[in-house]
Amino acid sequence: MLIRSSLPTLDRYLLRQLIPPFTIALGTMLIALLLDRLLALFNRLASSGSSIATLLTLLSDLLPHYMGLALPAALCISVFMTINRMSEHNEIDVLYAGHISLLRISQPYIKVGTILAVLSVLLYGYLQPIARYDYREGFYFARHTGWAPHLQSDMFATTSTTTLLTADYVDHGGSRLRRIFIRDVKENGTTELITAPKGLLTLSERDKSTQLDLWDGQIVRTQSPQQPDGHVSVTHFEHIARLIERSSSQQAFRSRGNDERELTTMELIQALRSNSSHISHTSLRAEIDFRLARAISIMFIPFLSIAFAVGKKRRRSALGQILLAVILVGFDEVLLFGDSLAANGTASVWLTLWLPEAIFCIGCTAALLSRSQISWRNSRQKHLKKMD
Repeated sequence: MLIRSSLPTLDRYLLRQLIPPFTIALGTMLIALLLDRLLALFNRLASSGSSIATLLTLLSDLLPHYMGLALPAALCISVFMTINRMSEHNEIDVLYAGHISLLRISQPYIKVGTILAVLSVLLYGYLQPIARYDYREGFYFARHTGWAPHLQSDMFATTSTTTLLTADYVDHGGSRLRRIFIRDVKENGTTELITAPKGLLTLSERDKSTQLDLWDGQIVRTQSPQQPDGHVSVTHFEHIARLIERSSSQQAFRSRGNDERELTTMELIQALRSNSSHISHTSLRAEIDFRLARAISIMFIPFLSIAFAVGKKRRRSALGQILLAVILVGFDEVLLFGDSLAANGTASVWLTLWLPEAIFCIGCTAALLSRSQISWRNSRQKHLKKMD
């Protein structure tokens, strides 16, 4: 309540108008981006018998990356829609009549952009690098741990030093089996022969191993000939599950930091100062400047959105939306291209990253100032005509 009461009434009203479109735009973009990756992940992980939990974990690791893409876009869309709606409903003109300029109207949105820019420093500098490594590690284990994708029909597979498995039919993904035979020799010399008409191979998330489910089969146990009471027993079962341990050589995944995008900003600075990293100096410097430039640019997005949102009443806002999208997408592509050039040592970061950044920030500020002067002058002319 204290924070709410400290805000002027106009700011509270403008922020209330911003929250619904911002929430909808952010949620819609995240869902669209994640659904696109969901289909690709589902197709690639289905062949390895991975569970839904693995898929959801990988999607959660992708969330910080897509949040970095959706956050500035949602801010741009929501500010544009809010100001454009207020302009079409003559709310902006009413505020002009009350001697409230467009710069004053823009203040709460500029503050929101500043807050999101500060938060994006944490997003780009810490959350994204950690999540990127977690995603690569999780995807590696999902694709390479276990031997299910490599099992073929009529092929004998050694799952351990004492266990042998074969199946008359294995589907293309290596997870569904038909007419299975397993021989398992225990340490005490007992031999288990397991047969089943059907089975399913999956990755067990709880035990971090490959799980083999069998249905409607039987187990034949034969004790060692050295045992005086050796005999044979037969057990029928409806369903059993066997855990197949992963190979120890496949448990390890490389340590974090093989790629500069997996390092946090503080780790990048430390590696840059120590010069002991296997990553080149230009790559480290380019990555730091690229993250900082992207974060700073979010602060100026409301400037550009408001400048394009306020226009003539009879003019459609479609042209403004198209130009706004072209500018933002183009600027992001320029930064990505500049980061690549700077990382390769082709050009300086000042030329490839900070020059486009300066042009964008100055251009956004100039656009808002120009629109504010034009709108204020038009409003004054209308007010004078009414008085005449």
